[in-house]
Amino acid sequence: MKRKLGGDDVDVVRDAKRRFHLVNKPRRTMNELLAFILDHEEAFRSRGRLASLYSDFRSQIHTNPDGYHANIGAWKKALADAARAGVIPSQGAAHDLLTIRTGDELSRALATREYGRPMALGVVIGDAVSKKEMVPLNDFLSSKTSIYNRSWVPTPWQVISWGLRQLGVIGAPGSQESLAVGNFVVMANVEAAASIILKQMSSSKSNVDLVFSRSTFATEFANTLDSSHALTQIDLNILLTYLARDKQAISFDSKTVKFKQESQAVPSPITHQDATIANLRDLISSISTQIPPLTGRIATLDATARSAVASKTMTAAKSALRSKKLAEATLVRRTDTLAQLEEVLAKIEQAADQVEIIKVMEASATVLKGLHKEVGGAEGVEGVVDALKEEMSKVDEVSGIINEVGQEGVVDDNEVDEEFEALERVEREKQEKIEREKREQEEAEKTRVRLEELEKLDQERKEKKRVERERNRLEEEKIREVERKRQEEERTREAEAAQNASVDDSILEQASQEMSSMSLSETGSEQAEKPKEPVPAS
Repeated sequence: MKRKLGGDDVDVVRDAKRRFHLVNKPRRTMNELLAFILDHEEAFRSRGRLASLYSDFRSQIHTNPDGYHANIGAWKKALADAARAGVIPSQGAAHDLLTIRTGDELSRALATREYGRPMALGVVIGDAVSKKEMVPLNDFLSSKTSIYNRSWVPTPWQVISWGLRQLGVIGAPGSQESLAVGNFVVMANVEAAASIILKQMSSSKSNVDLVFSRSTFATEFANTLDSSHALTQIDLNILLTYLARDKQAISFDSKTVKFKQESQAVPSPITHQDATIANLRDLISSISTQIPPLTGRIATLDATARSAVASKTMTAAKSALRSKKLAEATLVRRTDTLAQLEEVLAKIEQAADQVEIIKVMEASATVLKGLHKEVGGAEGVEGVVDALKEEMSKVDEVSGIINEVGQEGVVDDNEVDEEFEALERVEREKQEKIEREKREQEEAEKTRVRLEELEKLDQERKEKKRVERERNRLEEEKIREVERKRQEEERTREAEAAQNASVDDSILEQASQEMSSMSLSETGSEQAEKPKEPVPAS
């Protein structure tokens, strides 16, 4: 019999359930973050190093600056890598890869049994913010100027006061305040993701390929940083802002993203044509994803119909065939629509390329026009050429006058030519002699090679004759051996025949003797059996 629970019993049960849920609350995020850092960060694998990292090392900035900065750098690298791997605690199911949410949850997730929570985590965040390695999320998204702009850097007093108010770094070294809640953009991860995307887009050959819708952009670059964790919506907003404002590589609005062309210094604004191209590409992608399921459904319905026919269930077979026909009709419509849309996109791409060609041609025409203007046209060129010829003729006149002054010391060109011809003749004879000797050597070498070939042929001919004689000798010996064996076989057969003949004679003689003895025996028997005639009485 069940006892009715009173008020105190209900409170006891409720308290027990609460303790049960607290004990069995999943702690995957905490263990995942701590395990990742301990497994992947070299600085966190030594027990002595780990104790220093979890201690309140703020006072080391004066006593041990190298150790202080080493600890700061190790923590910043660990947090950035953990964020990139998607193991930083988050409010929802998705993990941001480009931001870190600070607060008590992060501090608790980093706690170890031996060293507890990291006591100088606020100093790490403050140092990263002061060096623009981390930027508050709201400031990053709302800033109109690039974060690389020097005017963005806060003053030292702003950094100190912001740290005191927001990060809980309050009091003397050794005091442990709770880490204030805040979202910070990890610039190392943002720069890495942007670099990967820009490198991938550098291979785009068409201007149409540079235009995306927001949804297509999110799908295309979702796993840029990590193959197992996709970028969240916050990550995409950060990435688009960084690419547009700080890298000046894209322009975007609420629906469309456009990368700048290689020839452009800054990206052009989003136009109605860009939005249309993005929507067209989205539609093509959507229809393309519908075709494989339709193809699979047709194959499945065909198999179902065949199975139903085999099992004599005609109703199910007709139903499957009817569904198959509908799926086939849908597939034909989707395929035709896709072909039409792809043709339209190809025409748009062709038109866009033609626009670029026309722009280049117009710019080239403007350049040529400016150059022609600088030259002064054909009349200007003729004037320059005439002036140049006149000045050159003056130079020739001056040279002629100078040459007349030095005629007495002029060398006779005929003597120079004769000596030059003599030198050429000697050199030519020398070259002919060298070529003749070379030809003689080549002829001698050819003769030697031919003699060697003849000798080789003679040796081969002799060897061939020797082999032929040896083969004939072996064949003759083989014939004689066969003849000898044949004669021996004939003699053996004759001897066997003679032996068989003598045996036959003896057998005949024995048979004759036996016949004679049998004849005599039969005669005697007949005489003995003949009755005696009675003697007549006297």
